[in-house]
Amino acid sequence: MDNRVIYSVVVPLYNEELVVNASYRRLKKVMDTTKEKYEIIFINDGSKDNTRKMAEDICSADENIKLVNFSRNFGHQAAITAGMDLALGDAIIVIDADLQDPPEVMLTMIEKWKEGYEVVYGKRTKREGETFFKKFTAKMYYRFLKSMTNVDVPVDTGDFRLIDRKVCDALVALPEKNRYVRGLVSWVGYKQTYVEFERQERFAGETKYPLKKMIKLACDGITSLSYKPLVVAGYLGALAFLIGMVSIFISIIKDIIYNTEFVSFMMVIEINLMMFGITLGCIGILGQYIGRIFDESKGRPIYIIDSTVNYGASEKKYKISN
Repeated sequence: MDNRVIYSVVVPLYNEELVVNASYRRLKKVMDTTKEKYEIIFINDGSKDNTRKMAEDICSADENIKLVNFSRNFGHQAAITAGMDLALGDAIIVIDADLQDPPEVMLTMIEKWKEGYEVVYGKRTKREGETFFKKFTAKMYYRFLKSMTNVDVPVDTGDFRLIDRKVCDALVALPEKNRYVRGLVSWVGYKQTYVEFERQERFAGETKYPLKKMIKLACDGITSLSYKPLVVAGYLGALAFLIGMVSIFISIIKDIIYNTEFVSFMMVIEINLMMFGITLGCIGILGQYIGRIFDESKGRPIYIIDSTVNYGASEKKYKISN
């Protein structure tokens, strides 16, 4: 009998006690229809509620469900990375537990994969249950990111996607710590396509991506895929220098011709504020890149595993670090 796993479904969990059971039932129902061997990997990203216990109960009742418990909260991208590291399937599907991305769409992704596509990502045509601010900022961010990099990062997408085993292996081999997985999937290339779907309102609970985490993810995306902010910082510095030189030159000429004070005290303050603002902004941009270099130089693992459930000795041994 062929025990080879065909599909691995990676599901990050963080304080998802209100949705984990519903998510399991729906994922199982969808994957059972494939009539092929699969595994569902729950990555418990340091949940502080009852998520871990509930996931362990699910694993006890279903050997196709596996659980990886982190030692603490390492973040959504780290959880996805761990799932890819541990996945045994020929095709790996990443989906959140909140059921905003309908599990039924995975079947369409599988069809595309069987047609020969190696990356199939979900493209949102509609986003239910989200504020205008979140929709607007997300739309602007993806288009800004696309303009800032030479990598063809698809717009209106998240981490919900299917990747082939060869793509997964390529991603696992990448050494960087501050990971922006959806951008890295685009960076590695391969034959890619998309399926469209309407994103649903969250089944229960609250979003795990508040504004602070969204800003960090945006910074990780831009700094990991593009050096253009550094170029912009250089241009701003040159512009500030030019403005300062022109202002001084005009001041001297006016003073010589009209024997009057052209540059007032307030104007000097305003010019200095503008220059300092540009300088500090450029230092901030440099700081983002230097911070990433510092993180990489420390050589710490992306995540640390506390325990696993339903991982047999005959299966691929999990990695404690990358």
